[in-house]
Amino acid sequence: MTDGMMNTGVMLALIGAAGLASAGLYAWRRKWMDALLVLVAATALGLFAAGIRLPGDAGRTLTLDPAAPAPLLDGVRAFAVEGDGLRAAQWNDLPALPLQWQRPEGGSLRLDYPRRLALGRTFTLRVQREDKLDARLQLLAENGQLIGETRGTGELAVDWLPPLAERVVLKARLLDAAGKTIAEGPVPLTVYEPAMLQVQGRFGAPSFDLRTLNELLAGSGALLDWQVVLGRAITRTELPREQMQEPNLLVIDAAWFERLGAAGRTALLNRVAGGVPLLVLGGNANDPGVWSRTLQLPLQAQPAGRKIDTPLDMPVATLNPPAREAGAWSGTDNMVWTRNWHKGRIAWLGAAEWHRHAIAEPQALALWWQGVLDRVGVQQPQEVEWLEPAELPLPGQRMELCARGVSGEVGFPELKQVRTWSPRTDSACVAVWPEKAGWLQVRDAKAGAHAVYVYAPEDWPQWQAAQRRDATARYAARTPVKALEGAARAFPAWPFALAFALAMLLLWWRERR
Repeated sequence: MTDGMMNTGVMLALIGAAGLASAGLYAWRRKWMDALLVLVAATALGLFAAGIRLPGDAGRTLTLDPAAPAPLLDGVRAFAVEGDGLRAAQWNDLPALPLQWQRPEGGSLRLDYPRRLALGRTFTLRVQREDKLDARLQLLAENGQLIGETRGTGELAVDWLPPLAERVVLKARLLDAAGKTIAEGPVPLTVYEPAMLQVQGRFGAPSFDLRTLNELLAGSGALLDWQVVLGRAITRTELPREQMQEPNLLVIDAAWFERLGAAGRTALLNRVAGGVPLLVLGGNANDPGVWSRTLQLPLQAQPAGRKIDTPLDMPVATLNPPAREAGAWSGTDNMVWTRNWHKGRIAWLGAAEWHRHAIAEPQALALWWQGVLDRVGVQQPQEVEWLEPAELPLPGQRMELCARGVSGEVGFPELKQVRTWSPRTDSACVAVWPEKAGWLQVRDAKAGAHAVYVYAPEDWPQWQAAQRRDATARYAARTPVKALEGAARAFPAWPFALAFALAMLLLWWRERR
C-alpha cells in the first residue's frame, strides 16, 4: 500500500469518527434533524476526500494527422491513427498513450544498402518485399546507364563495384514480370578513399602468386615493405614509397617461416600478440611439425589435384588443416583458417595459383582477396564514424544525425545553423530540420566535411510506408490498450463540496435560532 493510500484511509477514518461522534451527541439530545445534517456533511466530506472514480474512458480519443504538427493534448487519454501511421520522429514528440490502429497489409517494401563505402568494396543493394512474385531489380547510374540487374521471387540483391571515390546519387527501379514499374527512387552513395594499408611481406621463394599479390596491393595504394628470397644469398627488396610507421598487416609464406630460427619466430609472434594481424601463404609448406609446435596448427597432406571453386577455381595447398574446425583454428570455404593470438590474429591461406585469374577475372580476384583480408581482420582505425539516420530524412521533418568520436559543435552551412553534439551512450547526436531535398552539407572541426542525403517527399513511398508502420507498431507496444482497460474517470468533486457546505450552513442556521 502506498503512502498516499494510507493517508487517505486515515483521513476518511477521522472524518467518519468525527461525524459519528457528532451525530451521536445530537441524537442523545434528541436533535434528530441536526444529527442527520451532521451525517450528510460527514458523508459528503468523506466522498470529496476519497476522489470517487467511475468506470469508463477517462478523456477523449484524438485522431492524429501525419501531416499536422503535434496537437494539444488536454483531456486526451488515447490516440487513433489511420493508414501507415506516423514517423518515429513524430511519435517521439508524443506521450505514451493507448493507440487505436490497424496495421495495413501489403503495399510496402524495404531497401538496405550502405550510404558510405570504401573504394574497392562491393556496393550491395537489397530490396525486401512482402509479395513473392517474380520481379526485376535494376541499378542505374546517374546518367541512366544500367550498371546492375537481378531478378527473382523473394528478396532481391544487386552488386556494383564503384570505380572512383566520389559522391553519387544512383537510381534503383523495381519492375514486375511484365516490365511495369513497381517502385523507383534515388540511391545516394558516398564512396571514399580508404585508409592506407601498410604491408610488410617476407617470403622464402618467388612465385607468380607473389607477383600477382604484390600488384594487387600496389594497385590499391598500399605501402609495401617487400622482401623475397631468390637464392641462397640473393634477396629482392621493395621499399615503401614513403615512410612506414607501423605495418597493419604482416604477410609471409610458409617456406620463410619454416627456415626462420626459434628467436625469429618468437619475435614475429610477439608482434602478432601485440595486435598486428599475420597472413601465412601456405602453398609451399613442407614441415607440419613446425606449425603444430609453434601455432598449434594441425596440417595434413591433401589429395593430389584437389581444388576449390568458391568463388574462383584454385588448387589447394599440399598441406592444410584436416577439417573446417581444427582446434583453435576456424576455416571457411575459400580455404582461410584463422585463430586469435592474444591481441592479434593469424590466418592460414590454403589455396594457391590465384595468379591464373589475374588477366581473365581481375575484378573477381580482387574481391576474393578482399574477402581474405577481411578474414585476417585487417582493421583501419577511424577516429570518427558517421551513423546512418534511423529513417529517411525528409524536408521539414526532424532529422537526427549521429556519429561516434565527435564532440563540440557541428555546422550546417546551407541552413546557416550551428548545433552542439549531444552525448549518448555510444555516440553523439544533433537534431536538424532540412529545408529541401538533396545533399545536406555537414561541417565538423574534427570529422571534417560530410553530407547527408535528404529524400523528396515523393521518393520511395513504399519504403516510407514500411518505416512508418514499424515506428507506429513500436509506439503501440509502449502502452498497450489492455494496460488501461477498465480505466476510471474521476467523478466531479464539486457536488460533494456543495453538499458539505449546505449541510454545515443549515446546521449553523439551526444552531443560531
